[in-house]
Amino acid sequence: MAHRRPPLVRALQLNTAVMVVEIAAGIDSNSFSLIMDGIHNLSDEVALVLLVLAYSLRAGLSGRLLRCANLFNSVGLLAISAFVILRVVERLSRPVEVLGIVPIIAGLFGAAANWGVAHVLREPSKEDVAIRLAYVHNLGDTLVSLIPVAAGVLIFATGNSVFDSLFALLIAAVVVITTLQAVVGSHEELLWPENVSCGHARSDQGI
Repeated sequence: MAHRRPPLVRALQLNTAVMVVEIAAGIDSNSFSLIMDGIHNLSDEVALVLLVLAYSLRAGLSGRLLRCANLFNSVGLLAISAFVILRVVERLSRPVEVLGIVPIIAGLFGAAANWGVAHVLREPSKEDVAIRLAYVHNLGDTLVSLIPVAAGVLIFATGNSVFDSLFALLIAAVVVITTLQAVVGSHEELLWPENVSCGHARSDQGI
């Protein structure tokens, strides 16, 4: 299953770039929607690291790492989203000024890079449910990264920073819904990753 590793490494590199840019830009501009999207990518970062390790080690340990990757990429996202929702609610009661142009630029960069991650993972996702979960999340991330862009446009046009907090809540809602859908759709494979086998291995057995 070592052939799965190269696309995962490329996806990890792209995701790292998105995470660093969005979190740094979000902190610099006081954009909570951008920080929320960056934190979302942080969870993807850990999951991708675990997937890379899973396909670099022997089968027994690899299966356990796949389970950890699946757990973090699903339950972890839900926990992070719950925490961020609480922080956003706090910010709604104490608004801060947000520099609207920064979420626009960083969000567009994030959307392009997340599309690149999904593109890299598309082919291996057809054979592996763990990679498919990462693929689905990053495909959704392409649209989610446009939410800070919309918030930045509204802030830039109206001067009202409350849009940043409202759109951060929207990102959290999207994360929760898509994560639950992915978990329900792949319930058995996520709980028992040892059932997931390499597509090439299945072909060899069928000959």
